[in-house]
Amino acid sequence: MLDNSLSGNTPVLTNGSGAAAILSAAIGCFVLATLAILGDHSALIKGGLVFYKPTGPLSGVSTVAILCWLVSWAILEWRWQKKTVPAGRINATALVLLVLSLILTFPPVGDLF
Repeated sequence: MLDNSLSGNTPVLTNGSGAAAILSAAIGCFVLATLAILGDHSALIKGGLVFYKPTGPLSGVSTVAILCWLVSWAILEWRWQKKTVPAGRINATALVLLVLSLILTFPPVGDLF
């Protein structure tokens, strides 16, 4: 977004919307990996994640993860859309969440829990 109101003709480029998209995608991935492990190891959680019987708990895992992604994106976008946020720190956090998500979905690691 370009904002010419701050200093005459010098445009100010904000990064809040992009940072919100990046971080919320990582949050959604981490929720998906966490719920997949929890659904595999807890009968109570597995039963609560069955939204559509033919697919079993996968229906709930994917639905909840998508909802978490969309809600976190909406909240972060609402808060950051016209701001310049520390992109390095946000990208590092997103990268950590994505790496953890990948590690948690690797079967030998998921079976440790």
